[in-house]
Amino acid sequence: MDLRQMEYLVALADEQHFTRAAAIAGVSQSGLSAAIRSLEDELGTPLFLRTTRRVEPTDACRALLPHARTMLAEAVAGRDAVVRATSELSGRLRVGAEQCLGMVDVPALLSRLQRRYPQVDIDFTQGGSHALATQVRAGALDIAFVATTDHLGATARTVLGQRPVVLVCPPEHPLASTGRIDWPELADTDFVDFHPSWGVRSLNDAAFAARGVHRRVRCTVDDIHTLLELVDRGMGVALVPEHIAAKPQAARLTTVRMVPEAEPQWIVSAVHATPASPAALALLELLDAAEVPREPVPA
Repeated sequence: MDLRQMEYLVALADEQHFTRAAAIAGVSQSGLSAAIRSLEDELGTPLFLRTTRRVEPTDACRALLPHARTMLAEAVAGRDAVVRATSELSGRLRVGAEQCLGMVDVPALLSRLQRRYPQVDIDFTQGGSHALATQVRAGALDIAFVATTDHLGATARTVLGQRPVVLVCPPEHPLASTGRIDWPELADTDFVDFHPSWGVRSLNDAAFAARGVHRRVRCTVDDIHTLLELVDRGMGVALVPEHIAAKPQAARLTTVRMVPEAEPQWIVSAVHATPASPAALALLELLDAAEVPREPVPA
């Protein structure tokens, strides 16, 4: 067993989907599949149950996972120790992020940066993606983690991954019994949605506008957990990135997928001005595919 196999194992166990796991691990899908098969051959037991729709960890995989995570954490800690012993980086990093991005655990990433470079001070701002991108363009932030591809200007961009947008609604809502749903079926439905500065709001607005479908946004919020609570209380339905629908606060809600050809993709990126500041470059180094701390996927 090697570190790369452990990285692939963790990514596939978290995502339970070969394509998404391969994208997160920075490898081709065939490469990830081959590595997992090689590990299964080495251990003499299946680690995943593969179906046409998803991939589920076996008991053997669940037993191995804590050790795999420990191996990866120890390797990261070793690299951090070497860099800390040989680096004199200091200064201030101004970083922003939209809430609950899923593709990257920003607090964990900042903690790693601080452990590697204890002389770097950090200013952390949370906000909507459009507002954060504007601050990067204006020089008020060194780097931001955003969920938008619009209005990025001359900023440099590193794509971290993407997820489909899904509908969440109370189980008693008429749309809850729908299989997959298309945009015209959402016409004139009451919605809860985010403030226009959030990336997913502009993605939703653009999707409706492109198809000439009118919708009513009856309530606008600036917090994910508040949105889920209001949907649960019957204030309206919501279109959210897939990982948000898996949060514990959405446990009672029903998730409805869009038809495949109409399924918008929510894309998460790191954006920064050019040239990047030394502290921003150090943070970008930690965004190497093998080292990106991601928000855990809810069980």
